[in-house]
Amino acid sequence: MLYRHFLVALGALLALVPVGQAQSLDLTKAVIRTAGTLSSREERAVTMLIEEVERRSGVRWRRETANATTAPSIQIGQRTAIQPPAGSTFTESRAEGFNNGIRPGNSQVYVAGNDSRGILFGVGHLLRHLEMRRGSVTLSTSYKAATAPESKLRGHQLGYRPKTNSYDGWSVPMWEQYIRDLIVFGINAVELIPPRSDDDPDSPHFPAPPMETMIAVSKILDDYGLDVWVWYPAMDDDYSDPKTVEFALREWGEVFRKLPRVDAVLVPAGDPGHTPAPILMPFLEKQTANLRKYHPKAQMWLAPQGFQSDSIEFFFETMAKHPAWLTGITYGPQTRISLPELRKRLPADIPIRHYPDIAHSRQAQYPVPDWDYAIAVTSSREPINPRPVDQASIFHTQQKYAMGFITYSEGCNDDVNKAIWSGLGWNQKTPLIEILRDYARYYIGPDFTDDFAHGLLSLEQNWRGLVSSNPGIETTLRQFQEMERRALPSQMLNWRFQQALYRAYYDAYVRRRLLTETAAEQTAMSMLERAISGSIPSNDAMQNAETTLFSTTGDNALRTRVFQLAEALYQSIRMQLSVPLYRGESGRGNTLDTVDAPLNSRNWLRSQFNEIRKLPAEKDRVAQLSKIVNWTDPGPGGYYDDLGREGAQPHLVPGVGFKDDPQFFQTPVAFFITTGQGRSSWWDQMMALYENTLRLRYNDLDSNAKYRVRVVYGAGPLRLQTGTGVEIHGYVEKPFEVLEYDLPSGAIQNGSLTLQWNRTPGGGGPGRGCQVSEVWLVKLR
Repeated sequence: MLYRHFLVALGALLALVPVGQAQSLDLTKAVIRTAGTLSSREERAVTMLIEEVERRSGVRWRRETANATTAPSIQIGQRTAIQPPAGSTFTESRAEGFNNGIRPGNSQVYVAGNDSRGILFGVGHLLRHLEMRRGSVTLSTSYKAATAPESKLRGHQLGYRPKTNSYDGWSVPMWEQYIRDLIVFGINAVELIPPRSDDDPDSPHFPAPPMETMIAVSKILDDYGLDVWVWYPAMDDDYSDPKTVEFALREWGEVFRKLPRVDAVLVPAGDPGHTPAPILMPFLEKQTANLRKYHPKAQMWLAPQGFQSDSIEFFFETMAKHPAWLTGITYGPQTRISLPELRKRLPADIPIRHYPDIAHSRQAQYPVPDWDYAIAVTSSREPINPRPVDQASIFHTQQKYAMGFITYSEGCNDDVNKAIWSGLGWNQKTPLIEILRDYARYYIGPDFTDDFAHGLLSLEQNWRGLVSSNPGIETTLRQFQEMERRALPSQMLNWRFQQALYRAYYDAYVRRRLLTETAAEQTAMSMLERAISGSIPSNDAMQNAETTLFSTTGDNALRTRVFQLAEALYQSIRMQLSVPLYRGESGRGNTLDTVDAPLNSRNWLRSQFNEIRKLPAEKDRVAQLSKIVNWTDPGPGGYYDDLGREGAQPHLVPGVGFKDDPQFFQTPVAFFITTGQGRSSWWDQMMALYENTLRLRYNDLDSNAKYRVRVVYGAGPLRLQTGTGVEIHGYVEKPFEVLEYDLPSGAIQNGSLTLQWNRTPGGGGPGRGCQVSEVWLVKLR
């Protein structure tokens, strides 16, 4: 709750940041003048500037080799070939940096790069600040920048494979356009994925074979002078077998041979992968030699993802010896220790690259905190997920332990998050709203700079806390509908604009459905109460309740618009928001297929009614209906917690919190299932990762009374103990069954009780742990 209040306050402060009302320089008829002889990569930057301005405004800037005209001009070159403004010097000289500005007293804009990348990023910075409208290009007369990146490595993983929600449908020109878009925000690396990974070998969306596209994208990156990384999982069965090693060396070597450029290879130990460190690391030493046959300066990096405790210790022992073949370590999802701990345990001179998951919103490295089940079960893991405040918080908490980052991405659903990481990777002090305004100005248009930027913040606020008590979701929809009314046809065809609209309509549709279906369930319970009181027969009550539960509908106008926008996104950027409609891969952003997922317990209630109807006696049927109606009632002196449900878990020990523990190593995190079966209270659970402990704490209990614990678990095996270590039950694995256990004598001390759960040592799987759905503490009479 405190975190949510902090975000609301931050949003209010962001709204106060002034946009600025500087005068503008008209560059519609500007010409490009280059200084000195440009390399092919520097020429590529000039071409990017000309083409991106034309793409957004219809204005085609021409090039001049000398001051042949008096038209406004943009001078581009390396810092050593450009004269600084009279009476001043260029103050920025670091690698990849630039000095941009406007010469006083005339209309000449200059981009003075410190090196080839400096020219590229200087052009990108200028593009972000131009105001490009149809037939018009202007620039604030106050424009000036002298800057260089703080993070040495700034990149994103872009995998051409079936598992992604969009990348697998991209042609080579689409790849180049997206790479340009990322360059504009300052990235210097892209990570590719080889043809064989933890995926099917083919996708119905592939416009070209995987190896052919990988070669083409590697060449594009080389043309712009960006680093090419390859994420290469070691998935074969047994690398202790020489035949397996020989096969892998040959297969990997063929990929390395075909790629025009490779600067580094990252091998994850898990996700996927299963090889223990004592076998994996000698294998990677051989692969490093294999890699350098074709790319002599290429680096080998290892991510200790999935290593169990014995492999982790061998890994650290090996790293203490500074193996010459290994350049650095990557910290990614499913690593059993935190990034600060990894930095502490590694030798100080071994670099760490961060590999943050920006694609997923739950069951993820950095899940959404305080997520309401209504959004979670409809949006699943991989929705369109602008999380600017969260991503900035993660960056500032974690990135100080790493030399740079390449993010983990599964498609363009996380595009806003890429911009946040790119912007903060350049300068961690950049105000968040400034990055979002650049995003809106460049990608959507200058007339939406402030509105769209704040709209993205509002979309993130849609996901804060209880949906039912968040009327801001409706406000967000109205804001985007107003932008929709103002948008030009070209903006309506813009996939980034379509994504934001989709989310605004989607969230509002889900909220309205939630309110309707919650009310229907409450009405159904009232009907069952009439049978319990004897007012109507039980069978009649169940029939009436069932009719009420299954007759609710959502807002058809909103639903129709959601489907229209899903189609638009498939056409514009190949987003596969549905499995049956767009041949998406299940679980990869297919939110259209879950937009109508039940938000109440109607399916479970129907199954219960079917069983109750089989009982011959009315009194037995009524008794079972009474259990349903009074499900959450712990009785006099008792307590009930619906774990995972925001606002309904008063006894949960909250831990450190998202701000300081974004990976939830020391903080319980909500876990969600999306089957639509069972009680809705089972769809969200509270989980402690790996072998960590989940705790509930009670005070002001009657020390002389006897109590019983009633529980429903989500996954096991789990053991329940008191806070003093007294066992209430040993390891059991009975998910979604109601289990009861009497508290042992002496469990309550001075009116207080702590209940704590753990999984078996070494259990929990990658990123999983004990999962508890409901807990009753019942006072016995």
